[in-house]
Amino acid sequence: MQQRSLVEPSNSISIVRQCELLGIHRSGYYYLSNGEDSLNLEIMGHLDRQYIDTPFYGVLRMHQYILSLGYKVNIKRIRRLLRLMGIFAIYPKKRLSIPDKEHKIYPYLLKDVEIIYPNQVWSTDITYIQMAKGFLYLVAVIDWYSRYVISWRLSNTMDSSFCVDALQEALSVTKPEIFNTDQGSQFTSHNFTGCLLDSNVRISMDGKGRCFDNIFVERLWRTVKYEYVYINSIQNGQELWHGLNDYFTFYNQKRFHQALGYKRPQEVFCPNC
Repeated sequence: MQQRSLVEPSNSISIVRQCELLGIHRSGYYYLSNGEDSLNLEIMGHLDRQYIDTPFYGVLRMHQYILSLGYKVNIKRIRRLLRLMGIFAIYPKKRLSIPDKEHKIYPYLLKDVEIIYPNQVWSTDITYIQMAKGFLYLVAVIDWYSRYVISWRLSNTMDSSFCVDALQEALSVTKPEIFNTDQGSQFTSHNFTGCLLDSNVRISMDGKGRCFDNIFVERLWRTVKYEYVYINSIQNGQELWHGLNDYFTFYNQKRFHQALGYKRPQEVFCPNC
């Protein structure tokens, strides 16, 4: 299996140190082909775009959509690719994270709660990002009130470590009163929830099947994909990391946000920064 490094092994700085400097978990530094052929990756690209436009499409409609594009594939392939991407046939929610029955599930704390200031509520989620030959997973921590992206990480695996890394970086900046996630195993893991409990942060988790409990992150993914991912030909993980780094800097510091009265997220999150 071909492997491309996001860092240079021959560099005088060790891989571990380069990981620390760039702030990404070491598992995210390697792009692997993920075992999918070029046809499947092409189909996955169409599925990803269609999901952003029609999140209510399940396997049957997604299959019909792919057939309408001229691909002769059976529904079993579409179902498998959707699962790999984290887009499930059941109703309008996308979940790359899978529940773990051994982990504690916390109640949803945000029903009828008015979000009126920064650091009142943060949340996180994972999404699929396609490249020319393969894909990576992206996690981000966002402040609900300001829409400010506090931290993010890339990984080629779905383990919890890159999510914990993103959380720890965010908590090193400041902390929220409430942190909201879905019920995926990455976010219910003891490592993840332990970081929040140690920081005296209240934990909130989406109700099952309630895709809009975490709507601010879902909107972020739509924005990132339409404004960066879909309009660029991203060749590999290194290029993706640098592109996202530039995009999130633009998003936080320069992008005018309609819901914020055309202010920039950083202006609202940290007015004196």
